[in-house]
Amino acid sequence: MIIAGVDEVGRGCLAGPVTAAAVILHHPIPGLTDSKKLSAKKRTQLSAIIQQDASFSFGHVQNDEIDKINIHQATLKAMQEAIINLPITPDLVYVDGKFIPNVEMNCEAVIGGDMLISEISAASIIAKVYRDEIMTELDKKFPVYGFANNKGYGTAQHLAALKKSGYTNFHRLSFKGVIV
Repeated sequence: MIIAGVDEVGRGCLAGPVTAAAVILHHPIPGLTDSKKLSAKKRTQLSAIIQQDASFSFGHVQNDEIDKINIHQATLKAMQEAIINLPITPDLVYVDGKFIPNVEMNCEAVIGGDMLISEISAASIIAKVYRDEIMTELDKKFPVYGFANNKGYGTAQHLAALKKSGYTNFHRLSFKGVIV
């Protein structure tokens, strides 16, 4: 049976895309767990191993579309895109959380799945590393917001920068705190 795991990152951010990954592991990979439980260095190391030894794909919904359809729908759309773009069609897809994206595949929602199912853990890790890289690149264009450190979350530095400098075209205008 071919099993895929799906997870998203960036749901609560004030800027940048919501990113999902879908992963089919071909071999067990030691050390997989929820990406938030790992150091940045360990996540990067595991992400490289996962991408060498698994089938995977990403899905993204940009901030302007998040503002149009809301973050919940955007998250499901990113997950749907990641699942559909897998190079192999899985028999079963485990989705982290309570909600399942609209795909014509057998899916099961698993609350806390990134701690329970290796495929979801792997998806959590590669999605986080990939999105963090996007935000680090954005930091080069907009250093005042501290994206390299906060990855778009509403830290004190980020909120202060929004008050002082306003928002960028990468901010989610429908999120509280962005327009002040």
